[in-house]
Amino acid sequence: MWLDEPASEAPDIPVIVENDQVVSLFFDARSVQSTMLRHDPCALALGYTRTMMGFLLFQPSPRRISMIGLGGGSLVRYCYRYLPETVIAAVEINPAVIALRDVFQLPADDGRFSVVCADGAEYVNIPGHRPDVLLVDGFGAHGMPAGLGTHGFYEACRRRLGDDGVMVVNLVTDEPHFHRYLRALRDVFGGALALVPAQGSDYNVIAFAWKGARELPSRALMRERARALARSHQVDMLAIVAAFERGAGDP
Repeated sequence: MWLDEPASEAPDIPVIVENDQVVSLFFDARSVQSTMLRHDPCALALGYTRTMMGFLLFQPSPRRISMIGLGGGSLVRYCYRYLPETVIAAVEINPAVIALRDVFQLPADDGRFSVVCADGAEYVNIPGHRPDVLLVDGFGAHGMPAGLGTHGFYEACRRRLGDDGVMVVNLVTDEPHFHRYLRALRDVFGGALALVPAQGSDYNVIAFAWKGARELPSRALMRERARALARSHQVDMLAIVAAFERGAGDP
């Protein structure tokens, strides 16, 4: 599905680096955007993507997931396989990234999955389905676009979410506008916000913001859900619960 592209700078040019073990997506030489393991394409090779799956501790069986930022589709592949009842929409602004979907073994559009070529900051304002989960991971060569970190964007995301929905945002602490993004999140979601250190990264933190209850699920409930999820998921959910316990204080 293609929406009108906004007038903006030319999109980043993605670069594929591959060997016998992995296929990775880069926009520059500084950092990898996405990695797929050849022997297990649905595995989440990068730790921050595993931490983002902590949304299952809030929504163990989401009906709808919207993702802003496609990249190499790690979260798409995982959710499509391990959440077979969930409808998934991935929003990506860069047509050159979408053109790599076969390289990264993404499923074809069908009744459960679709890729939308659009600016995620605009997409959340379009009337439509209200997802139970909204994942925001929209990085390019110059970091996270400013439009994905404004007060207005987070307000639109909150409106778009279902009544008990959860938004998950990948943030990088050494970005110059990190604290501005964090203030905007806190202004919109108040106390319904937790920061969790990403697995295997000194700089990525994952922000969880939710509607409905003002507090996190209890630690006992999170552990109970993690043990139940372990029967059907590859991700170590108890490790994510421990990360919440270490890092989910007042941001």
